[in-house]
Amino acid sequence: MDRLWAPWRMEYIAENQNGPGCIFCTKPQENRDEENLVLYRAGSSFIILNAFPYNNGHLLVAPYRHIAELSALSDEEQLDLLKVTTLGCDLLKAACNPHGFNIGVNLGQVAGAGIADHLHIHIVPRWSGDTNFMPVIAETKVLPQALSATYQGLMTELRKKGLR
Repeated sequence: MDRLWAPWRMEYIAENQNGPGCIFCTKPQENRDEENLVLYRAGSSFIILNAFPYNNGHLLVAPYRHIAELSALSDEEQLDLLKVTTLGCDLLKAACNPHGFNIGVNLGQVAGAGIADHLHIHIVPRWSGDTNFMPVIAETKVLPQALSATYQGLMTELRKKGLR
């Protein structure tokens, strides 16, 4: 069996098991947006770049309030969450030129939610041909751009919109 060493994954595993709390609660409370990959803050939700992405530019949109269910959102929070999700797609279109998106919510651990106690929306940009032999043969995803470069590209688009 071939092995691909990915020591950065240990940080993810340790953080999710022994971390100081929910990243969707702690990260926006800190005054370190670039370091924490927080891109945008709205009235009741925010955008954060996924530090362990499925694809380049993978964004997460979450309410500030620590809730697990869609039904727990107020009308205002629902509208804000959808508007911020739309903004995330617009930023990715301008910065990364994807051909499409997978947008989804995993409710509950059995549905695939890595952080099941805090509702969040995944925005995964997709490109024609972005699935190649690596995930199929080697069960490995190739990400062509560093997180910091993706963050800076998206911040440039936020500035163009006058939102930062």
